[in-house]
Amino acid sequence: MALADKRLENLQIYRVLQCVRNKDKKQIEKLIKLGYPELINFTEPIDGLSALHLASVSNDIDMVSFLLGLGAHPDVQDRKGCTPTMRAAELGHELSMEILAKAKADMTIVDNEGKGVLFYCILPTKRHYRCTLIALDHGADVNNITYEGKPVFLKACEEAHDVKDICLTFLEKGANPNAINSSTGRTALMEASREGVLEIVRGILERGGEVNAFDNDRHHAAHFAAKGGFFDILKLLFAYGGDMGLIGMNGNTPLHYAAMGGFADCCKYIAQRGCDLKWKNLEHKTPRAVAKDGGFKAASKEIRRAERTVAKLAKPGVKNPNPLWALRLHDWSVEHEAFLREAFTFVDRGDGVVSKDDFVVVLEERQDFATPEQLLSIAQMHDKSRGGGVNINEFFKGNRYLGKSYVLGSFGPKKKRKGLGKKPKKGKFVLPLPICTIPENAFPRRTDGGPPYYMIETYQNVTDCSRFNRDHPPEHPIQDDSEWYIDEPRKVFANINFITKAGDLASLKKAFEAGIPVDMKDSSYKTPLMTACANGNLDVVKFLLEKGANVNATDNFLWTPLHFACHAGQQDIVELLVKSGAVIDAMSINNSTPLSRAIESCRLDTVKYLLDIGAKFQIENRKGHAAMDVARAYADYRIIDMIKEKIDNLPKPIDNQKLKGKLPKLKSESTDAKKEEETLSSIYAVPAITEEKKLHKDNVVYLNSLITSGYTKKVDITFIPHRIWSPEATTAELIRKRELRRERFTYEVDFEDFMMPFQKNIMEKAQALEASLK
Repeated sequence: MALADKRLENLQIYRVLQCVRNKDKKQIEKLIKLGYPELINFTEPIDGLSALHLASVSNDIDMVSFLLGLGAHPDVQDRKGCTPTMRAAELGHELSMEILAKAKADMTIVDNEGKGVLFYCILPTKRHYRCTLIALDHGADVNNITYEGKPVFLKACEEAHDVKDICLTFLEKGANPNAINSSTGRTALMEASREGVLEIVRGILERGGEVNAFDNDRHHAAHFAAKGGFFDILKLLFAYGGDMGLIGMNGNTPLHYAAMGGFADCCKYIAQRGCDLKWKNLEHKTPRAVAKDGGFKAASKEIRRAERTVAKLAKPGVKNPNPLWALRLHDWSVEHEAFLREAFTFVDRGDGVVSKDDFVVVLEERQDFATPEQLLSIAQMHDKSRGGGVNINEFFKGNRYLGKSYVLGSFGPKKKRKGLGKKPKKGKFVLPLPICTIPENAFPRRTDGGPPYYMIETYQNVTDCSRFNRDHPPEHPIQDDSEWYIDEPRKVFANINFITKAGDLASLKKAFEAGIPVDMKDSSYKTPLMTACANGNLDVVKFLLEKGANVNATDNFLWTPLHFACHAGQQDIVELLVKSGAVIDAMSINNSTPLSRAIESCRLDTVKYLLDIGAKFQIENRKGHAAMDVARAYADYRIIDMIKEKIDNLPKPIDNQKLKGKLPKLKSESTDAKKEEETLSSIYAVPAITEEKKLHKDNVVYLNSLITSGYTKKVDITFIPHRIWSPEATTAELIRKRELRRERFTYEVDFEDFMMPFQKNIMEKAQALEASLK
């Protein structure tokens, strides 16, 4: 598999790669037969790609099998040391990877960085998970470590929130639970705790993971769990012997990090489980000072309460009623409750009670941190009457040997008791806005008993697929005689807005020619133009406007197509609607204008266009929010600055008419009155449908009309085909449409998780807020 370094060899390998791209098997066979020996395993001189690399990346399973049949080696490596298996795994091509695995590809090979194939499988998709299973089933090393010292299991735990199933599979296949990054000192347990995935943390600890290992900064798993506010993970770590008072290089304890995030329950728990409450970090701040600086009153209150308890216990002669070993026993027993209940069933008297001796023996055999004397003292606290034994349910609650505020049942939201306290005052009743749809009986039915008129018939090009297709249509209508030997397909009806969203212009044209109004509303009050604007389909918008669609039609929330276009952030559609007569300041049911929708989507170009053509930014919605208020809540600094500049450029009021406080409020009483007076009949208004009455050919009236019109004297030799091929977009045109779609919506439009501008803006702000709280 040496790199091709001669000119002829280079030309031949490039020719082979081109043939692989074009799927030209005959030419490949010819080149392999007549070219250099082992040409199929040669790699091109720049990136070191072989023919099998190219086929694997393309997920062309037919070509992969063909190349393997010609003698291609499945373990050939490129310049980065990657095999075709690694490239297929990286892209989630499970079918190609399975064929390579069956061809006995070596799953233990590593690349130039020491990464095995499992490193390339760590991505949050189902396909990558299946690639992981294939690699593990064929001998991949689950304990593979890079040359920099990072194990593959630790790499997976760094992204545990997204690849939880992969991490659990690694553990089941024998991954080292104490996997550590030799350069940073981080362990897999630390990374899983940082990500907050309880199942992985539990799996590591059950398999012997070191709970108190710390990294180069002296941070251990409890620090990371406290920083993220993962209370359940803190409980689990302490149950397995985790030290809640370990001090990092920066002087921070887990309690400091819990206080930074304002996690009150975590602060309470860590303070009770042995952390030094008065320890100051390098900034000379105690945990309570950190919580106070962050404005977290609940966390500060819990730490202050714990400080008072510690101060009372520090007095001479006072015994701690809640020792650490008892707290750990409680947490450990709750974590292993199912396991312990099963053990207690063998010594149970039948009423959920076991003897003191049996209680001590069962616990002594299954844990090593509490001595027999300590366990006996726990049993005596439960057995107040001699010979009564220990009630198992009471033991798991922990109230008999721990204070009420120390048991795990005291954490979390408090349940309100019935019948206590004053009854809350009844507020003003507000009728919620219903999610309403147009009732089916409001739509006229077809005369033949078919579905409602908003369900339109889809257009189908019926022809002999073995003779004609979109790239090779019939050259003349007479050439396509498939009408005579192919049955007419059954009619298929679909929602007019589903067809609009799909961009099926042929079906829409057929429906409008059959008499369906262009402003036909579906059961959700949406017209085709609204749907096309909401989905950013410019071609459909142009088609509907040419057909006479009402550019100012409203739905049940009084949104116009311009509202939908601004909400989708499509400036070209907005310009087209405005040029077609759309009202710029049309107000919805809550007095929101298209400008507000554009701001919510954080689309600078759309906002600028609307402001330039005179959109009123002083109008307030029903909540009293103007454009500037909406921008501060949804948009970024660019839009805020633009609106602020517009406000600053407003003409100043005359001295004797000074504005007080806010911008001049523009409210339209007429529009509000119209909304109030709108009746149900206008809401349920459905365009009237007029069907043409067709006269039967054997009807006397029809035949008489032909005689009077002189039709019988005419000789017409015109041939009218039964069915005419409707022009369809060719493959090249479809590809071009996809390219234009990517230019409009970015490359993300091809993925399932694609979001329109408004959804994307909201998601980014939510993620930023979540990240700031960590």
